[in-house]
Amino acid sequence: MGNGGYHAVAVLVGVAVGLAGVAFHLGVESLTAAWPALLRDTLALSGTALYLAAALVAAAMAVASLYLVRRFAPEAGGSGVPEIEGAMEGLREVRWKRVLPVKFVAGLLSLSSGMVLGREGPTIHIGASIAKAAADLARLSSEDMRGLLAAGGAAGLAAAFNAPLAAVLFVIEETRRQFPYSARTYVGVILASLAAAIVTSQLTGNVPYMLLPASALPHSVLPAFLVLGALLGAVGVGFNRMLVWSLDHVRRLGLATSFYLFPVAIGLAVGPLVFLLPEATQGGEALAVQLATESRPLAVLAAIVLIRFVMTMASYSTGVAGGIFAPILALATTIGLTFGTALESAVPLPESTHVALAIAAMGGLFAATIGAPLVGMVLVMELTGAYGLLVPVMLTTIVSNMVAQRLGGRPIYEILLERTLAIEAEGQPAPRRRFRLRRPRSDLTGMAAPKAQD
Repeated sequence: MGNGGYHAVAVLVGVAVGLAGVAFHLGVESLTAAWPALLRDTLALSGTALYLAAALVAAAMAVASLYLVRRFAPEAGGSGVPEIEGAMEGLREVRWKRVLPVKFVAGLLSLSSGMVLGREGPTIHIGASIAKAAADLARLSSEDMRGLLAAGGAAGLAAAFNAPLAAVLFVIEETRRQFPYSARTYVGVILASLAAAIVTSQLTGNVPYMLLPASALPHSVLPAFLVLGALLGAVGVGFNRMLVWSLDHVRRLGLATSFYLFPVAIGLAVGPLVFLLPEATQGGEALAVQLATESRPLAVLAAIVLIRFVMTMASYSTGVAGGIFAPILALATTIGLTFGTALESAVPLPESTHVALAIAAMGGLFAATIGAPLVGMVLVMELTGAYGLLVPVMLTTIVSNMVAQRLGGRPIYEILLERTLAIEAEGQPAPRRRFRLRRPRSDLTGMAAPKAQD
């Protein structure tokens, strides 16, 4: 197939992914609002009856999501990004005929239940699965197929966040080891991302997804962003390690009892929280905007940080379909606000500094956990529209990434892929030591990343 034909396929993939992404987004929003309204307004439940019914509904949705994953497409569990990276490296296979329906329906159920999960991972997985279907139909070569997988994944990210530039950079930075670079494949990624973004903005509106009002700050406050970046670097390393620890322990519990026991427990807890403490539920994009535009006490913000950290670990460890992008961004926003509020109580700060710290924190925690600082910088700009804060965001993001590397942190998707391969190879729960793929991942300077220690 010539370049023109390949690029036409990439555009069609982008359009299809945009439509699927919008359908998934609107489906999650509708179902998330529908079942609480049914219980509270239509059935007129209140008090204990409302909380009990909510617990049962959320638990049923969690169990149904996990059943679909375990019964029909085990690779559809979790985010899906490690699966795509593994497929681009030849370590995994994208079985799109079963992944597409399972990821869509299971993701719809799990995200709508109120669990702290994001839709960007499932949308990326759906996008890459659509690309694999197109590659099979067009009988593309192995290299072109891998390039189209990246294009579909990028289109999924563009559709999830209406962030086409960050989507392209995600391929360049996050999959730089696996992506088959050529002018042909590179242009295909750009075209697919553009097509998905155009479809998304046409159907949902062309506004930043997490629009936050913020103005430029004097350089005299930049030291605060440097400190925030260092803090987020440490938090990011702890986040990744705790996530893997949670996955391992929940898996051991499932092997010893039932894999459905923990999701039931989380569903029973999340259902009432939808009404009692909504800050502890859902992906958190809307919550991040809400918190950044409000003024909450320091103790309340600190409590939200702790609750969302725990709920993110618990929700992702259930094994249902759902991502961690949005929970990371919401957690980062709350950390930034907590840091800004604490700092403001000690020293005077320019107006809206706490909002700027919240915005910069998104890029910082993203860089520390995902390991893609450039994507973090651009994604934050596209999500919030706060282009006047580019310098503080860049400073926070790169310092966070540097600290995370210094502390031995590694990209979470790389860790999760290695964990999956280890489990399949040994046929037992993931061991406590961290495994590394044969080829060490390089940073942007071309230096090999440090070896993992036992």
